[in-house]
Amino acid sequence: MFDTFGEFDSVEELNRTAEGLLKEGDTESLMILAEENGIDKGDAQDYIDGVVPELANALMAAWGKLDVECKELKPYEIMEDWVDYIKKRCSEDPEVAKAVRSKKKNLKGCIAELLKWSFKNAKPVDKDIMKAAGVNARCKLGIPGMGTARKIISKYYLGE
Repeated sequence: MFDTFGEFDSVEELNRTAEGLLKEGDTESLMILAEENGIDKGDAQDYIDGVVPELANALMAAWGKLDVECKELKPYEIMEDWVDYIKKRCSEDPEVAKAVRSKKKNLKGCIAELLKWSFKNAKPVDKDIMKAAGVNARCKLGIPGMGTARKIISKYYLGE
């Protein structure tokens, strides 16, 4: 993850690096930069061709970082939903998108906050549900709903 160019703290840093590479005519490295940061090859080519003025906007950079982090983390089931919630928050609030790009924050940290909430707020599952499920053990469940997850995500990334 971020092996060639390192992790960028902002979309502005990412775009400055892309601009430097473009000025040098090093389109091969620019494509590596884009791939390393989860930026679509077509979008990178549009930047190279002058169709767009910058490699990425804040939303593209945030989603790109999340996609790169997902390749390493390999989230599944509810964690995939949580990643979608994070992406939705990025779409809704440009400040969240900027914060996702920060070196101080990462997907694992956000998932950890959601998981902490889950354990802290787990409640026993109704015995009739357990019986219907064919489970003969004690079970607690505490997965945050979308509204709660949104608050946890915002608090993690924005410190609110």
